[in-house]
Amino acid sequence: MTRHLVRRSADVPEPQYDRLGYRRRTLVGEDDGSVHTGFGLCELRPDGGVPAHVHSYEESFHILDGTVILDLPEGSYLLEEGDYGILPTGVPHAWRGAGDTPARWADMLAPVPRARYGFDTQAVRDLPPRTPVRIDVRDPRTRLFGHFEAAQMDPGKQSQDLLAVSASMRTALLVYSGITVKMMVDSDLGAVASTMFMVQYAPDGVAGTHDHPFEETYLFLEGEADATFDGETYRLGPGDCAWAGAGCVHGFANAGQGPLRWLETQAPQPPPRHSYRFTRDWDYLREALES
Repeated sequence: MTRHLVRRSADVPEPQYDRLGYRRRTLVGEDDGSVHTGFGLCELRPDGGVPAHVHSYEESFHILDGTVILDLPEGSYLLEEGDYGILPTGVPHAWRGAGDTPARWADMLAPVPRARYGFDTQAVRDLPPRTPVRIDVRDPRTRLFGHFEAAQMDPGKQSQDLLAVSASMRTALLVYSGITVKMMVDSDLGAVASTMFMVQYAPDGVAGTHDHPFEETYLFLEGEADATFDGETYRLGPGDCAWAGAGCVHGFANAGQGPLRWLETQAPQPPPRHSYRFTRDWDYLREALES
């Protein structure tokens, strides 16, 4: 049974745009053995659109570049690079192109869409077109969204100005052992089936081998990583994607001289305890018992 997957950016062909100017490149899906994770890269031309629809799964997104309009029943929002958000199960929504260049975003679908059930998607009545507004994460009415800036990953540059573009103090940095984590989508934002966050490793950053009772996906954005999955080691860089299924033993080290950064997802959401099972702890116990 497959417990991990590596997709090199150069090895995954770009699909053709559909008749409405939209395309999605699947990086992790049902055919890969995933149960909880559908992960892909979406692209929409400025004159394109995705008609209104609903899913029987949860959808999180992070805008990588360009601008796009998201229509929801309560309003329309102009999303730009760095914006992210959560679309709960069953919420009608549509996408419209904007700007002068195609918009690209990563999406996380949990649980994985099933081909035999029409990919768990149903078309619905069109949403009324409205003038889009930019999100304001300080406004309680737009708490499905947030905004990420690369400077937020630098512990030495935290400020009230940067915190002001975060939805709450839950987005404060978690810093340990040369690793910095900024939560983006989680239960505080309204997610129930998954999480999405940004990870950055300092040049000496290392995470020892471990596994989880959930699936993880990694989209590498900056730097180079030495990643190990069940004893196999890969050198991964910008545009590459990897997936670790539940029980896959994996670890990471920064292979470069500068920062290493990736977008990470988890599904289902981690339990409050025993989310990590570190190899070193059980090796220590084994050695202690033998001695």
